Amino acid sequence: MDERTIVSVEWLREHVGDPRLVVLDARFSLDDEEWGQRAYLEGHIPGAVYADTATHLAGEIIPGVTGRRPFPDAEVFAAQLGLWGIDESTQVVTYDADGGRMSAARVWLMHKWMGHDRVAVLDGGWQAWVAAGGEATADVPERASTTYPMSLRPELLADVDEVDAYRQRPRTCVFDSRGAEGYHGGGVYHDAVRGHIAGAGLADRANTTNADLTFRSPEELRAYYGELLDGVEPSDVIYYCGSGITAAQNVLAMSIAGLEGSRMYVGSWSEWITDPTRPVEL
Repeated sequence: MDERTIVSVEWLREHVGDPRLVVLDARFSLDDEEWGQRAYLEGHIPGAVYADTATHLAGEIIPGVTGRRPFPDAEVFAAQLGLWGIDESTQVVTYDADGGRMSAARVWLMHKWMGHDRVAVLDGGWQAWVAAGGEATADVPERASTTYPMSLRPELLADVDEVDAYRQRPRTCVFDSRGAEGYHGGGVYHDAVRGHIAGAGLADRANTTNADLTFRSPEELRAYYGELLDGVEPSDVIYYCGSGITAAQNVLAMSIAGLEGSRMYVGSWSEWITDPTRPVEL
């Protein structure tokens, strides 16, 4: 466990109520975007505030240009962090209902992007908290606002031109974080075009967790990524997904494994397909 990657339920139970801690509930569903807010109001970890993927964690969608979940403007997000009471001294812990596979890992990556390292995902997420008998409350806390001192790290992200260049390298450097079904154009799609970026490999984010949604051990993850990357340096690896949410789980898992430097293509599949000349495969 590491307060800059993941923390356990036990760790969080010991620290709930610490004024230097901010807990962000990032539960979200692509199929029902209001579900997370409803779930939060029904019950959440004491002191947690709701981080809405559709509003707090996403910026303006420009048809034909951006994907479905572009990052918000950095200054806008910095202001939101301030409203949540986050500054450089704050420890942030975030959770979702998917062990980090949905929005919690994106929250983690967005904080890193903003220059905030003291952020971790709750290992096992909401289910682990409930299974361990963790307290839940419907009370919505009021946090004293502060000013977040932004120190942007654009190098953590890859843009579409970099993806286009990296996908054509002799060794696979661009990886699709969806499951095999989605990678090959099957199953439920939220985009008009099916398939994956030509030249991209498959790195199903589900392979990073155990059956109970906790992350695999650092040793297991190092072995998994060592085989997957086949000698490619972590700094040469770019992950994407459907709309720039779930790919963050692979970036997080590599950090847990001690393999720093991989990046996320936030625009992801939903941005790639806005230009019909960009090649796709099934």
